[in-house]
Amino acid sequence: MTRYKVILEYDGTNLIGWQENAQGPSVQSLLKDAIEKFCGARPDIVGAGRTDAGVHAIAMCAHFDLDMNHDANTVMRAVNFYLNNAPVAILDCEIVPDEFNARFSCVARHYKYIVLNRSAPPVLNKNRVWWVPRKLDIEKMRSAAAKLIGKHDFTSFRASQCQAKSPIKTLDSCCIELCGDNVIFEFSARSFLHHQVRNMVGTLVEIGLGTEYDIDSVFAACNRSAAGATAPASGLYFIRADYATDDVMKSE
Repeated sequence: MTRYKVILEYDGTNLIGWQENAQGPSVQSLLKDAIEKFCGARPDIVGAGRTDAGVHAIAMCAHFDLDMNHDANTVMRAVNFYLNNAPVAILDCEIVPDEFNARFSCVARHYKYIVLNRSAPPVLNKNRVWWVPRKLDIEKMRSAAAKLIGKHDFTSFRASQCQAKSPIKTLDSCCIELCGDNVIFEFSARSFLHHQVRNMVGTLVEIGLGTEYDIDSVFAACNRSAAGATAPASGLYFIRADYATDDVMKSE
């Protein structure tokens, strides 16, 4: 049995998310279909994160096992061939020790969220940004974002269907930058709650539009209704996963 580590890029617009189920195409199902066409196997595919419907990935890390010993380049080229213009592609592939786990070996996850802040709607980037036509107050959002950093009870930013055992998470960084008409949010943490990033962005955008939120009070409420609305999936991107610094489990 050989374990393969892959880096994936995908457009989540028409996918039901990472997880395979009967509701429609997912990242897992498309990859499994392509691998099955290549070698007849349909392995379990473990990702560093489980993105929702409509969420994209720039460099999602995943692993799977095959009962064969093809070199990594052969596997990457073959699977990409059988993906056949699907909105998923393998950018890199390598053989790793059995101890490597794309989910449990991960030491940090990084997300980006893009808000298009202009009066004209998106055309080229439709389904890849959240269009907010009213002018945002960037400094107010940055001041509020700074209070999100650190170890907190993120219940107020947690989806009701979240299955995490604890709402306590440590947000390592939260940056907001302007790039032309785009307001770009970047978040880093070891792990996130379900919808945590989208709920934080939704709250920050409401603050940027003039709604008064005291972040300390939002945390203290431990109630989802205390924070802002959930930002659309279209603007969210999984950027990368970080691993230990040895030769195999390196940061991608």
